[in-house]
Amino acid sequence: MTVLDVTRAKRPHSAAGDTGEPGAAGDTSAPGTTGALSVPRGVALYVGALFGPGLLMLPGLAAKIAGPASVVAWAGLLAVSALFALVFTTLGTRFPDGGGVIAYTAAGLGRRTGRAVGWCFLTAVVLGAPVVCLIGAGYVTALTGGGRGATALVAAVLLAAVTVLTTAGARAGTAVQMVLVGLLLAVVVVAVAGSLPHARASHWTPFAPHGWTAVGSAASVLMLSFVGWEAAAPLTRRLADPARSLPRITGIAFAVTAIVYLALAVAVVAVLGAGAAGTVPAADLLRVAVGSGGPAIAAGAAVLLTLAAVNAYMTGAAALVTHLRAERQPQPQQSPETARAAQGTSTRGFFAWIALAGCVELTAEAFGLVDATRMITLTTALFLVVYVASMASATRVLTGRTRLAAAIACAASMAVLGFAGISALLACLAGIGGMLAQRSRRSPSAVVDDAVDAPGHGGQHADEAEPRGQSGAHVPRRLDDGLRAGLLAGAGRQDP
Repeated sequence: MTVLDVTRAKRPHSAAGDTGEPGAAGDTSAPGTTGALSVPRGVALYVGALFGPGLLMLPGLAAKIAGPASVVAWAGLLAVSALFALVFTTLGTRFPDGGGVIAYTAAGLGRRTGRAVGWCFLTAVVLGAPVVCLIGAGYVTALTGGGRGATALVAAVLLAAVTVLTTAGARAGTAVQMVLVGLLLAVVVVAVAGSLPHARASHWTPFAPHGWTAVGSAASVLMLSFVGWEAAAPLTRRLADPARSLPRITGIAFAVTAIVYLALAVAVVAVLGAGAAGTVPAADLLRVAVGSGGPAIAAGAAVLLTLAAVNAYMTGAAALVTHLRAERQPQPQQSPETARAAQGTSTRGFFAWIALAGCVELTAEAFGLVDATRMITLTTALFLVVYVASMASATRVLTGRTRLAAAIACAASMAVLGFAGISALLACLAGIGGMLAQRSRRSPSAVVDDAVDAPGHGGQHADEAEPRGQSGAHVPRRLDDGLRAGLLAGAGRQDP
C-alpha cells in the first residue's frame, strides 16, 4: 500500500477559475512557472508513492508463502516494476495534461472501461483500508501482547480514528508525508544494517520448501508494494521539462526502491530464518539490531504510516467517487452551498462503505474466518486489474520499445493475477460489474457517446474537447479533472 499525497477535491466556486487553491481547474499556469518541481523533490515524492506500511509486513508474508525463494518474487517484480516505470513515464510525457490510470485506460480502451478501472480502484480502497489498519495494529499487539481479537480491535480503532480525521477535512500535507517516508526509510536502514551481522547461511535452505509455484503466489501478495508508478500523471504538471526530468526521476526512484526492497527481503530471510514467517518482520529485525526497544520503534512508525496512508487513500478516493457520480448523473448548475452538500453526502456514503467493509473484515479476522494474507491478495488483485487495463491500453496508444514494454508488463501482470486464485476472479468481476453499472445507469444517448469516443472513432463531446496526444488518442477532460481531484496524485499540490 502506498503513502500518497493527494490533491484536495475541487471546491465549488462562483467564478470561473476561482477555486482558491493552486493546481485546481482553472489554474492556467504552465509547467516551468514559479514553483516548478525539482528533480530531488520529485524523486522523494515518487519514492513516497511507492513506499508504505505494507513494506513492514509483506516481506514476512512472502517468506511464509515461498520461503527463501520469496526473494525471487521480489526480483521478478522489480523487473516488471522497471517496465511499469518506463511505460508510465512515457504516458506521462505523451499526455502531460492527462489524468492517470483512468484517463490512460480511456485513451486506448474507451471511456466506459476507464470508469470501470476507477471503480476497481475504489473497491480496492474500500477493502484495503481495513487491511492497512491491520498492519499497524499487528505491530501494536506485537509490542503490547494480544491475539487476533486484540489486533482486530486495535485495527478498528485506527480505522475509526482516520475516518473521523478524514471526514473532518484533515489530510497529511506533502511535507508531513515526506517526513513519514523518511521515517520508514530510517526504520528499514537501521533494521537491515543492524541485523545483517546476525545473518546465517543455513537460513537459505531449503530454498523453495513449498515448490516454485509458491513464488507466483508470493508475487500476488508482494505486488501491493509496486503500486505507485502511475503517479507520473500529476507529477508532469509540476515539472519544468517533463520529457527530460521525468525519466531521471523515475530512474532514480526505481534504483532507491530496488535497493530497499531487495535489502529488506534478503535481511528478513537471512537473519530471521524460520521466524521470517511472522507478521511483524521489521519489529523482529529491529529487536536483533537495537535490542528490546526495537519493537516499540517499529510500532510507532507503523501506526503513523498507517494513519497517513489510509488518510491519503480515503481523501483521494472520496474525490474520485464524487467525480464518477457526476460523470454518471450530470447535475444542472448548482450554487456552491448545494454542490458542497452533495459532495459531502457522496463522501459520507463512501466512508460508510469503508466502515461496513471494516466491520466485516475485522470481525472475520478476529474469529479466524479470514486471514490477512487473503485480504491483502484480494486488494492486490484489484490493483492488478487496474494495471492490466493500463498496460493493455498503452499497447494501443504507444509505439516502439515502450509499446513492447507495455505488452510484456501486461502479460506479467496477468500472470501474477492468475496466482491470486479466487481473488483474481473476484477482482475481474468487480471490473465487469463497474462496466455494466456504467452502461445501465447512463442514458441511451450517453451510451452512444461512449461508443463514439471508443478507440477507432473520431467523435468527442463538445464540452470535453481536448488536444490529442502524439498517438492521436483522446483523453477526456472530465476524466482528467477527476484524477486531478485526487485519484493517485503522488505529486500533491503544495509549493515545493
